Order: sequence, then structure tokens, then C-alpha cells
Amino acid sequence: MNERGRVAMTPEEVTDLLAKARKVQIATINRDGTPHLVAMFYALLDGRIAFWTYRASQKARNLARDPRLTCLVEDGEDYFELRGVQMAGVVRRVDDTPAVAQVGQLIAARLTGVPAGTVDDYVLQAARKRAAYFVEPERITSWDHRKLLA
Repeated sequence: MNERGRVAMTPEEVTDLLAKARKVQIATINRDGTPHLVAMFYALLDGRIAFWTYRASQKARNLARDPRLTCLVEDGEDYFELRGVQMAGVVRRVDDTPAVAQVGQLIAARLTGVPAGTVDDYVLQAARKRAAYFVEPERITSWDHRKLLA
């Protein structure tokens, strides 16, 4: 087995990492063809990465023009701790305020240090200006360098 095969994660390991992580790096394509890379908080909804953003943001404008993106969720500090999931695909945009608020609630529920009782009002207010996105993966690549030590 080659090294790439040795470090690949199983589907269950991919799901576990995606369920435990909170941040995703999202790369969209700018009008001039250059990548636009941002870190976002996300949640899993029906097994898919879901995030929200202001409708007028650069990433929203990029995704309206070209729905392709690449997402990266990673973990670890040292080489033999590194693990990650890279997902290339397209997004499905949702503008329905209750659905956008649902994504916002799932994301907010995973944040630490947010005062109890303030999240619901914030999410409902913010959802009116945001869109939610669901990543439809076309290609998933994963690695877990901890497996190199086994």
C-alpha cells in the first residue's frame, strides 16, 4: 500500500472529524480567477457542511457567479498529528429565513463563550441579511498522519 493509501481516512473517520471540528476554510473563485480563501464556522446538517454568510459578502458574490468551492477542515499541530478533509464540490444556496436561521442556530450552538439567552435573538436578526449554503461534495480527499505511527 502506498503512503497516500495508508493515511486516507475511512468514511466514518471523515464524518467524525467533520462532526467535531467547528471551522472550515472555504475557497471560492474571484471574478479574476484568483482564489478567495476565508475561514468560517460551520455545522453539519444532514451530513453536509452548512455555513451562512451575508448575502453581499465576497464569497456570496463569488458563489452566485460560480457555485464551485473547495473546503478544508483540518486538525493537529505537529506532522504526525495532522489530519484533514478536503472537499471539492458545489453549493446549494438557501435564502428562506427560517432555514437560514436553522443553520445559524446550529453554528451558534457549537460556539464557546456565547452568553446564554443572546443567541436566539442574534441569529433571527442576522438571518434576515444572510444566506445559507450547503456543500454538495463531488470529491473528498482525507488524511490522518497519526496512521503513519501505527
